Amino acid sequence: MAGVLGGLPAVLLALIDLRSLRLPDPLVAVLGLGAGVPLALLAPARIGLALLAGLLVGAGYLLIALLPGDGLGLGDVKLGAVLAVLLGLAGGWPVVLIGLFAAHLIGAGVAVFLLATRRRRIFPFGPALLLGALISVVTAA
Repeated sequence: MAGVLGGLPAVLLALIDLRSLRLPDPLVAVLGLGAGVPLALLAPARIGLALLAGLLVGAGYLLIALLPGDGLGLGDVKLGAVLAVLLGLAGGWPVVLIGLFAAHLIGAGVAVFLLATRRRRIFPFGPALLLGALISVVTAA
């Protein structure tokens, strides 16, 4: 149920970010509520852990976003926090950590490719975050 409710917003977020380097807040909220409410109902014992994961990931990404240069955007910060909550609800810390690791591995691969081919240096991180979350959930199942 949560996958169905979160799948469409996730695909839309990835497509929008690839096209415009934006992650619209209302769509991030739809993803969070659409997938989060069913997951919280299925695993109420993980709500505290999930909220802590979201807080930690959001704070860490916010620190990175505030560094000088073209690092993370605030849309990436919010999406990362929401995905950390969802992954925490889906399976706890292992799922959160696998999702983060996979997202950064994907992002690093894209960055290396862009640098090697001398293409644009700014790229959307939202699709990597979403794909990392998907990989995490699928491997945890």
